[in-house]
Amino acid sequence: MCSDNSNWHSELDYDRWVALPIAGPRPSARYKHGAFIVDEKLYIVGGSRNGRQLSDVQALDLRNLSWSTIKLKTQPQADNVKNGGLADVFPATSGHSMIKWGNKLLLLGGLSKETSDNVTVRFIDLESQVTGVMEATGKIPTMIWNVAETTKIPPAPRCDHTAAVHVDRYFLIYGGCSHSTFFNDLHVLDLETLEWSQPQIQGDLVSPRAGHAGVSIDEKWFIVGGGDSRSGAVETLVLDMSTLVLSVLMSVERKDTLASEGLTLSSALVNGEQFLVAFGGYNGNYNNEVFVMKPKPKDSKQPKIFKSSAAAAAAASVTAAYALAKSESLDLPAIENSKTKVNLSVEIGIIKEEKKALESSIAWVKAEKSTVKAKLDELNETHTDLSKACSELHSVQGQLAAEKSRCADLETQISELQTKLSSMQSIEEKVQALRSQKSALDHNTPVQRQSYSGSWRWMSP
Repeated sequence: MCSDNSNWHSELDYDRWVALPIAGPRPSARYKHGAFIVDEKLYIVGGSRNGRQLSDVQALDLRNLSWSTIKLKTQPQADNVKNGGLADVFPATSGHSMIKWGNKLLLLGGLSKETSDNVTVRFIDLESQVTGVMEATGKIPTMIWNVAETTKIPPAPRCDHTAAVHVDRYFLIYGGCSHSTFFNDLHVLDLETLEWSQPQIQGDLVSPRAGHAGVSIDEKWFIVGGGDSRSGAVETLVLDMSTLVLSVLMSVERKDTLASEGLTLSSALVNGEQFLVAFGGYNGNYNNEVFVMKPKPKDSKQPKIFKSSAAAAAAASVTAAYALAKSESLDLPAIENSKTKVNLSVEIGIIKEEKKALESSIAWVKAEKSTVKAKLDELNETHTDLSKACSELHSVQGQLAAEKSRCADLETQISELQTKLSSMQSIEEKVQALRSQKSALDHNTPVQRQSYSGSWRWMSP
């Protein structure tokens, strides 16, 4: 990368992540923060580090790659400040969402020490650096919260997913997790009909993930980071929201900073070129690195029908709401009421092509399913063999325990015999002494008999 920080973008390759060479002090490493780029400045708000929420506001000037701290102040005589303190109106928060609205950054929700049953909307005025709580009391632009009464099957409850809006009509969510399940599914809500659908994603098959970050540029939705309970997600993904084709743009190492959860992904326009900017995250360590990528521009050879917002809307509508399987029962009046008239014959041709692609994907999934089933059967056989081996092992262990018990009994008997043998030695010594005495007596007895015999002979007539 160029040594001049102001020209960092001049030598970047397409579709490759590069760490920015930032000199000077940096903000503390964190994750689950908010991020947004305004006028070539990356604003970082709040987040979490070592179980503690943060409340600082940091700004990175992408022109000279220098960080600065934004000192917020409260509105004079603000009714929502309890004791006139900044911490009351702008507490340390993590896990919030942040968007730009006018000249303000809006912060929605998040986790802080003070709990509330309502979603709090806070604002940061980027010009005056004033912060406060925005009372949501009316419809846009009058600020009222409404509960959307949706139809069809909604997505399963989840958190740590990503969301995007396509052509101001289709609300997409991808991935996330529940208490026990990680997802890699896509759900689409038609904001006009309020109908949920779960379209089939075409293209690359990727692992489930949560805690990832996403940002959309035109029809492309870029997704990076996240992971499951075992490891971080190494792929940077791009979803074409007009065709619902998912591709792996690139991959990093398993322990790379970009394979983190709770990082943020923003888009920046610098010198007329689009860039992706990633910051922070947690992968066993808290990070404060800034990475940039220059995505490859849209192919100019792409058919014009995909460049039309109405065509993209129609394609996404058919794919998302009816999953291509019900193309014969397409709701033609709904398409005719679109803001831009679309050539239906061309649209039907596109739908048929997408249907063929979907059928091909289904065939591939079936083949993968067969492969997985074969592996599962093999694993089941292995499990059965292991169960038998475990049973045999338990039997051998039982026999071994019985032999150990018998050996212990034998050792006890041997010890008793050794004790008896030690006492037998003294008995044997006594027996030997008695034998010696007996032998001596036996030796003396014949002499006495001879003397007695001579006396009797002398006395006999």
